Amino acid sequence: MDKHKKTLVWTASAVALLLLPVLLQSMGNFWVRIADVALLYVLLALGLNIVVGFAGLLDLGFVAFFAIGAYMYGLMASPHLSETFAWFKAMFPTGLHASIWLVVPLGAFLAGVLGILLGAPTLKLRGDYLAIVTLGFGEIIRVFLNNLDHPVNITNGPKGLNQIDSISILGLNLGRPLEIGGITVSSVTLYYYLFLALVVLSVIICHRLEVSRIGRAWMAIREDEIAAKAMGINTRNMKLMAFGMGATFGGVSGSMFAAFQGFVSPESFSLMESVMIVAMVVLGGIGHLPGVILGAVLLSAMPEVLRWVSGVFDLQRLTEGRLDASILRQLLIALAMIIIMLLRPRGLWPTPEHGKALPTPGTK
Repeated sequence: MDKHKKTLVWTASAVALLLLPVLLQSMGNFWVRIADVALLYVLLALGLNIVVGFAGLLDLGFVAFFAIGAYMYGLMASPHLSETFAWFKAMFPTGLHASIWLVVPLGAFLAGVLGILLGAPTLKLRGDYLAIVTLGFGEIIRVFLNNLDHPVNITNGPKGLNQIDSISILGLNLGRPLEIGGITVSSVTLYYYLFLALVVLSVIICHRLEVSRIGRAWMAIREDEIAAKAMGINTRNMKLMAFGMGATFGGVSGSMFAAFQGFVSPESFSLMESVMIVAMVVLGGIGHLPGVILGAVLLSAMPEVLRWVSGVFDLQRLTEGRLDASILRQLLIALAMIIIMLLRPRGLWPTPEHGKALPTPGTK
């Protein structure tokens, strides 16, 4: 594809993404909300792709960083701490309600630090053993969030945190509809544009990492760690960097999720969520950014689209109650994933350069 055609494709894609929520809003905010959630999962998949796709480290506990970012935002942007601790209420009577410019970087930083702490004891583990350790880490975080309501109530346990502030940017509250020239822009549409901007920024960061020396080192570790170490790559530092960088994406996505929902609870960060995020990366194409984005959009939007389809055709009535709509939805998703992986074992959109040597500078 020449430069002119690439420019046309990028321009058309940008226009389509900008107009998408306007078209979806005409059919109802339900569809725009699906697009918002899909963008959040794209952020998560991009972060996990750094760990799994670039560095080749199987992480089944990635949802823990998602939870850390969400609870960090929930605690700092809700009245929970003031209602729980008298000394905190004396300083902040109505709650902390910190600015997004403080909360989101702090959530990303905390998630990144915990990602490095997770990676440190797993440096010598590979394959199934690494997957089991990261799986345990994710479940530990969820159990902690579910039980830290006594003796000191920090997370409010299974009840979760509510009354979380919506995001405000330069005086614009994204939690309220915006009136522009007699046209009402809904809250979910405003969040769409914020999430889209974050996804674009994340794609740029991931692409720059991929083509950098750090990205090449990650790929060398993924292909053959022993050979990479023999070539002088500090595999220890590279692995820790991969865990930390991937975790920061999870922390940012969690912060956005808490602000968007206005409520967080441990149920949102179950093992199934981790499995789905890994499936998005594998299904789309491990290590290939367009493929990862495609996999995240499909697996996040498909359940809701199937929910709508089952409601339109009233499948429970047609089957006289023998087939529940939610069960059918999961069955169709699993069937689609099995068929795709049988027909496309490398993913829907695999990287064309996987397993090939990267060209040296100055060569074609």
